[in-house]
Amino acid sequence: MNRFLDNWVVKTLLSGAAFVLVLLLVTSLALNLRTRHNREIAVPDFTNMTWFEALGEASLSGVRVQVSDSVYVRKAKPGVVLSQNPAPGEHVKKGRHIFLTVNALTPMKVTMPDVRKITLRQAKSELAAANLSLARIQYVGDISSNRVLEQLYRGYPVRPGTRLNAGSPITLRVSTNGSEQAWMPDVKGRKYLNAVDLVQENYLNPVHLRFDASVRNYADSLNSVVYAQDPGPSEGPFTLGTEVTLYLSPDAGKRTGR
Repeated sequence: MNRFLDNWVVKTLLSGAAFVLVLLLVTSLALNLRTRHNREIAVPDFTNMTWFEALGEASLSGVRVQVSDSVYVRKAKPGVVLSQNPAPGEHVKKGRHIFLTVNALTPMKVTMPDVRKITLRQAKSELAAANLSLARIQYVGDISSNRVLEQLYRGYPVRPGTRLNAGSPITLRVSTNGSEQAWMPDVKGRKYLNAVDLVQENYLNPVHLRFDASVRNYADSLNSVVYAQDPGPSEGPFTLGTEVTLYLSPDAGKRTGR
């Protein structure tokens, strides 16, 4: 037996086998360590956090954060995260960069356009392009119909070219010859901004917005859908400009409970 083991051929084969075994063990260990290192983690929800809060949360979670864009939203707190990519809950590898859009610390200034003498639909498009919002429609008797007669900010006429904060609410006085009637559209299941647009396009005012308790920030409100409305679908006819109440929740399956 000893003579067999002392044979140089046998020694070479045994040495080779031992080397291969050690190599396999080292490779297996390295793969295990790499798999653990690249283990995927769930992306935290950074929305509504300040930059420094997001940095702290990212450090604890094993990801990195980077500001990719800054916008100004009047209804959101200055400096907070409005949105992120990848989205909260998505699974990524450790060390992945999460790109954040934050709300500007100071309001962006925009220029008030001249939306007088054009239709309501055209005026809405002009306001949106200027980063202004349509807050309310006031209908005024006139020989013409569906023409903007006046543009108001905080109850007073605002001249074209006036510098305003982005997102400022604008009220439009629109002509009606008294022959038009308004009916309530069915907006249940529609997202917040889409529902508001549709109600306005039907000559009504969605001025009462009731978000449920789960809406914590502006991002939540944008993702909310209408689960109830007052008046109900197809009710009417109403006087143009009648006020409408919408009940909204991020839970698309929610039913009337208010």
